[in-house]
Amino acid sequence: MPEVVRLCRQYDAYLMVDEAHSIGVLGETGHGIEEHFDLPPDCIDIKMGTLSKTIPSAGGYVAGSAKLIDFLKHEARGFIFSAALPPASAAAAKAALEVIENEPERVHRLNDNYRLLAGKLRAAGFDLLNTETAILPVICGSLENGVQLAHYCQQRGIFVQAIVAPVVPEGLARLRATVTAVHTIEDLDYCADVIIAGGQALGIIN
Repeated sequence: MPEVVRLCRQYDAYLMVDEAHSIGVLGETGHGIEEHFDLPPDCIDIKMGTLSKTIPSAGGYVAGSAKLIDFLKHEARGFIFSAALPPASAAAAKAALEVIENEPERVHRLNDNYRLLAGKLRAAGFDLLNTETAILPVICGSLENGVQLAHYCQQRGIFVQAIVAPVVPEGLARLRATVTAVHTIEDLDYCADVIIAGGQALGIIN
């Protein structure tokens, strides 16, 4: 990211970043990708993200300069033809942001939990790509392996989803396993044991 920022400044290019997996997760206080890389808070021109992951509501957002936002309000079809967030959803998103601001210990606990589960799965032989966030892509390979491993986990009380082509490239079907700050060590140990046992039974790992 620092090199991308440098190149954008060198060539006078706008930088847009999707923070769907980083707000409330990355950085010492959960402020996202800039804080994670110790970058200045104005180095990203356009930030977009979701209000349905770390912030448990609905919808999404785009943040940028006042000039940019004014332009989008008048030119972005997705905004023009969309309804406003229901007040309850807006209030839930606001409350979640306040929790992130006021309770940074949740961010630390979330990252401890991510490291615990990711470490166990990697040690067992699973490929998690280069993820550093709490949404783990557990690579299964074929579509059949992804669907079968997801079913194996669901039958044992673990809710994971199989993500398959064309959402991801052929041969990179995966489970999407999401860690939260309220998972206990016992929860994560059980989850790891189930995924590993299923992976071994299907021949995904040895």
